[in-house]
Amino acid sequence: MPISRNTLLTVYLLTTTSLLSVTAVFAAGTGTTQKSVQPPKAAPIVAVDTASELKNRFRIDHMVDNMTLFVERDYDSGPVIVVLPDGSKMYSDRHPKTVKWASGITGDIIYIELPMAGPWQLIGKVVPTSTIKKVSKLEIEVQPLPQPIFQGEQIKLVAQLMGDAQRVRMPGLDYLVEWNAHFVSRHKPGDENFAAGDIIVGSYKDNGEDYDEKPDDGLFTSDINIKQPWGDYHFVVQARNNVFDRQVSSPFRLSPRPINIEVVTPENSSMAEWKVMLHVDNSALQLAETHFSFELTGPAGMQVPLVVNGVTQPDSELILPTLIEFGRYKLKGSVATTTITGREILLDLPELFFSFNPPPAPLPTAKELAEVAAIAAQKAADEEVLAKKDAIFWIITINIILLVLGILGLIVWRKRQSLTQALAAAELRVQQQKPAKQAPSLDDIDLTLPDEADNNR
Repeated sequence: MPISRNTLLTVYLLTTTSLLSVTAVFAAGTGTTQKSVQPPKAAPIVAVDTASELKNRFRIDHMVDNMTLFVERDYDSGPVIVVLPDGSKMYSDRHPKTVKWASGITGDIIYIELPMAGPWQLIGKVVPTSTIKKVSKLEIEVQPLPQPIFQGEQIKLVAQLMGDAQRVRMPGLDYLVEWNAHFVSRHKPGDENFAAGDIIVGSYKDNGEDYDEKPDDGLFTSDINIKQPWGDYHFVVQARNNVFDRQVSSPFRLSPRPINIEVVTPENSSMAEWKVMLHVDNSALQLAETHFSFELTGPAGMQVPLVVNGVTQPDSELILPTLIEFGRYKLKGSVATTTITGREILLDLPELFFSFNPPPAPLPTAKELAEVAAIAAQKAADEEVLAKKDAIFWIITINIILLVLGILGLIVWRKRQSLTQALAAAELRVQQQKPAKQAPSLDDIDLTLPDEADNNR
């Protein structure tokens, strides 16, 4: 039966609209050691801008073993709802164990194993101008550390999340992926980092701040702290969330800072001329390309910039401005230089502190010493006289107190003796006046009274 022209046109429009609804790429899984799955030929990647026109629908081929969806939503909207071909639904907080889900304020990352073949649909506030991405192979690409790299370097490194060898870009991806950078010591004897262990040195951000040039461009920029003990390390970078965990590791050596500075205290402490010695390792750096920048801060809000444009000798000196105020000073600086290999670097220098103290008072003369001795002798004599007076006063006072207490004690004792004698005499007088007790006669006995034993019966 021949197919009409209208039927062919309808099939063509439906096919074109379906392709414009979603960009499809397929995931190889979340583990770093899992076997990669090649992208099926039946599901080509197609860039789309109108996924919302078909209610965010897309089709999954029967050859897909697993997939990861990157869904961009309106800011601070709820996670999307995934509708399967059989009509069942999956939610961010309710889904099978074969599904992993990471949600942020601007999107979702959803990993699904063995997805059901057929048409799928997303329900949610998907950004109308966005694309729904699927990737088949998910990995991270990290810029390695240069060699040699020195303590205190200010360095810019980038990393990116790769899907099918293409950089993954999505607004808000910075909130959905957590990046961490570690220095793991290789414990080589003699290195300063021998016992350092695992050090978290920073992270990677795609927020347009600090070294990051542009937000949401898929390039994550580091803020790594290189001020760590020198020695051999493994540089470990990890990107993870609830859906995936990727990690890369590479060995490197952190070299000691090739520049040292020290403050030279003037021999005559009363002089305010101070110097800073600059020591540059010319086997690692080009002297003519080494430029110092310092800031000297001190009392009363002092802030003085100091610049040294290039040096001609490995050891040179910088004369500080004349110091007027006594107190504590701080010297903070950095150096822009070029390594022998031609790499331009920026180094932070350790902060230096020193104190400018007033000169000691001059020694007293013989006359002043004699006067001081005379004053001390007179003071000692006065104190001795005062001590004697105090001793006499207390001796007299204590004797008077003891005398008074003795007299009072004697009076009390005499009164107690008199009282005791009076009581004894009164008791004797009473006993002498009391008549003797006589026995009753027969005439005094009443024979008519019953016996006591009879009364008790």
